[in-house]
Amino acid sequence: MSVVGNSFLIAVIYLVKTLHTAKYMIVFSLALTDLCGSTALIPKVLDTFLFDRREIVYEACLSYMFFVWFFASVQSWTLVTMAYDRFIAISFPLRYHRIVTKPATAAVLLLEWLVSLAVIGCMAGLIDRLSFCGSLVIQSFYCDHGPLYRLACNDTSLNYIMACVLLFIVICIPLILIVMTYVCIVIALSRIASGVERLKALKTCTSHLILVAIFFLPLVGTNLAVMTYIHPNIRIVNSTLAHTLPSLLNPIIYSLKTEEVLKSIRNLCKNIRLRNRLFQKIPSLSLV
Repeated sequence: MSVVGNSFLIAVIYLVKTLHTAKYMIVFSLALTDLCGSTALIPKVLDTFLFDRREIVYEACLSYMFFVWFFASVQSWTLVTMAYDRFIAISFPLRYHRIVTKPATAAVLLLEWLVSLAVIGCMAGLIDRLSFCGSLVIQSFYCDHGPLYRLACNDTSLNYIMACVLLFIVICIPLILIVMTYVCIVIALSRIASGVERLKALKTCTSHLILVAIFFLPLVGTNLAVMTYIHPNIRIVNSTLAHTLPSLLNPIIYSLKTEEVLKSIRNLCKNIRLRNRLFQKIPSLSLV
């Protein structure tokens, strides 16, 4: 369902020219991240739980961890970019198209991908310096960073520092920026005199807030639970929700139910039907 929903959304944004805007560049990036993230994670999870194949080669484990965390990081910062887009749209509606331009949005999205690549690559590289001479059983449903580096029998202080950096870059800083953005949005909405207009502007943020809650709440819950004892199964279920639900629900909540996208889908279907009719009316020739 994640693959179908996100692939369909990517195809619609690519094919419909009216959706080639800065806002839908961000939506395209989120859908691509969801598609790649779910494809990196879910096949191996299904293989583990359905066929009970729990072993994984060390190099495959490192690449598995890299891609899962890389796409989670990109998704986290894409949600920040969406929050900024909503802030500009509500606070500076007349200047929106001058501030949120396609080149500026492309530059921001590219920076997010590159920084995530550098940070997560560093994290995976630091794992590779460790020696595993004890247990090789990872207490997680995938090669998660924390459960993996704790299995090492040499110094893991650098890995602990990297885990803290990762926590701040992927969860804390994006969440703080989103909260600050919505504080500014609330202040901007308080200056709007009409209650109807205020409600209309607020409705444009509800979808994004749902996405933020679906993505961040399980991750925050899992990382807070590290400070106290939590049963491995509870942490596994929580992590599963954090890494699989957003990619499934993002295209449905944020894009496929919006009037603009639905109208574009209807127009696209009409154009395809019209093209098919035209092809059917063209007479066919035969060679002798």
